[in-house]
Amino acid sequence: MTSTSDKAQARVVVIGAGVGGISFGIALRQKFLGFENFTIYEKESEVAGTWHVNTYPGCSSDIYIHFFSASTDLYPDWEYSHGFQPQIEKYWKSLHRKYDLYSHTEFNTLVTSAEWDPSRKLYHIVTKNLLTGEEKKDSAEVLISALGVLEVVKIPKFVGIEGFKGKTFHSGRWNPDVDLRGKKVAVVGNGASATQFVPVISEDPSTQIVNFIRTPNWFLPPIRSRYHGIEKWLFRYLPFWMRINRFQLFLRSELFYALIFGSPALRKFSTWLAKIYIQWTAPKEYVGKLLPDYTIGCKRVIFDTDYLTCLHRPNVTINFDGIDSLYDEGIITKKGEKIPFDVIIFSTGFETDDYPLYVRGTKETVKQYYDHEGGPKAYLGTTVPGFPNFFLLSGPNTVTGHTSVIYTEECQINYILSLIQPIFEKRISSIDVKPQATDAYNEKIHKRLAKSVFVQCVSWYRKGGTGKVTSIFPGTSTLFWWWLRKVKWDDYQSDEGSKEEWERWVRREKRQRLRRCVKLLAVVLFAAGVRLVCQKRSLLVDRWDASAFLASSKATINEVLAMYNNKLYLFMSCQTVEINDAVFCSQHTKEVCEDCSYDGREENDGFFGFDFIDREALEAPAVTMNKDGQYQCKKHASTACNQCFGWKKQITRARTAAKKAGKK
Repeated sequence: MTSTSDKAQARVVVIGAGVGGISFGIALRQKFLGFENFTIYEKESEVAGTWHVNTYPGCSSDIYIHFFSASTDLYPDWEYSHGFQPQIEKYWKSLHRKYDLYSHTEFNTLVTSAEWDPSRKLYHIVTKNLLTGEEKKDSAEVLISALGVLEVVKIPKFVGIEGFKGKTFHSGRWNPDVDLRGKKVAVVGNGASATQFVPVISEDPSTQIVNFIRTPNWFLPPIRSRYHGIEKWLFRYLPFWMRINRFQLFLRSELFYALIFGSPALRKFSTWLAKIYIQWTAPKEYVGKLLPDYTIGCKRVIFDTDYLTCLHRPNVTINFDGIDSLYDEGIITKKGEKIPFDVIIFSTGFETDDYPLYVRGTKETVKQYYDHEGGPKAYLGTTVPGFPNFFLLSGPNTVTGHTSVIYTEECQINYILSLIQPIFEKRISSIDVKPQATDAYNEKIHKRLAKSVFVQCVSWYRKGGTGKVTSIFPGTSTLFWWWLRKVKWDDYQSDEGSKEEWERWVRREKRQRLRRCVKLLAVVLFAAGVRLVCQKRSLLVDRWDASAFLASSKATINEVLAMYNNKLYLFMSCQTVEINDAVFCSQHTKEVCEDCSYDGREENDGFFGFDFIDREALEAPAVTMNKDGQYQCKKHASTACNQCFGWKKQITRARTAAKKAGKK
């Protein structure tokens, strides 16, 4: 954490008070203590972004909620494993209040433009109050785009849509004033939103629903469950339980990536599972048309929320004929059939292949840059060349089809905070990613995408549905974190006026990184050394065990051999005495002593201190073993012959022989 209270503060403007904007505000508070010079502009009347705007019935997360939440504020009282919109919105509002972000947020305010001023090294920002129409000007050294992915709804431009006399709206802008009871309702689309609200609105048998489907989706079995009281108690009171649970959910999401996107072999299993589920659950008359003909994972995979089950209801039907146009009373299909409706609900997704705001950098706008690059493009989905001090959350190629977008945004936020630190410390005025670094990164990810499942069908992951993949990230969330865990400062540049200070900063960061690597290496070497010592000293434990066994039980050598799987032990000790049934060295008064050599004793007197060695390894010209398992000199027929045994020399020879035998 860095304190900024004692120095002039750079100004930060965040566009959007959704999940990304709130998360950035929290991180800003925690990273730079005392930092107050920031404003969050939000065009809606409240925070939480998509979880405030999307209020359609049944709206919920399709990611486990204990992972689909802020890592800084785990919440024990979630009602379901996959949270519903009201509780999720309440959660993010509470965080906005907890970190005192409301005092820095301007609501009902749309950012209409932002332009970089190269002389002053800041952005000139124009905002518009959507209630009064009043325009204001602002400026900021750092501009954060936290618009999110699902920002601008997409409504098909059907011929005759303006002439329809009934009610129309998009599911992403649900109209609560429209009463669906007793109405004939057309639902256009069957993506994630439609499959959540159709089961809910069809519970009323008076609502007649026709779901128009262009392309079917792959469905997997439902995974939502309700948390019981004991589970919530454990989350609240058992230390680290929520952290452990969150980590296992992270691992589960990585496994899901392997099952759907990573391995062709595992993808076959997932396809088989989804196919079986659809066949077992959907009405038989629809199964043939509900089974997709494209590879699973190419489009968004949907965990069923009783959508297939609700198709059995008599007030729900599916139409696969396609929509040609609209007329004043309803829809005309491509087969020419006219179907009258009272309400048409478009569940047709969002605009994800363009940038909706006017932001101008050193030469052009973000939209112009995207256009001449063939679609959205950025470095690590976070920075765009030619746009100094401008940072994207959930930018191009950051969306994942398997894990929490909050996790990936937090990875980006930590990365951005590292980038803006030299600006906050007044070392430099601006930072901009190099074009060649951006090109190299995008070449790398698109090589991966070209081999992936994401290019095998039409989807919103791609520019215009069929162009280059601009939304999805080609890898696991672990890989995403790995690439953003630290800044490659050589991929960035500063303005000419800060060049010397920038070079000093980069050198300092490299030195600090080198120090961290050296420290890590030292820790690894130390741990390896400790392990090596422990392995050698572990023999002392065995020596004491053998000594205690022999001293207490007066066992013979053969009994010891049987106890230790018939391995032979080379005993080394001093002159010994027995005191209170314990054997001590008479020279050093130690229970375990390796300082002296063998001097000859009775059969079991003072046997301790030994090494594991195979029986064959101890064979030597001057030494043999009798039937009682005792060493015996061949020349003098003695069981204790210092003259011929040559303990130190024999020990060395035996150990060398044992090592050679072990290698073989």
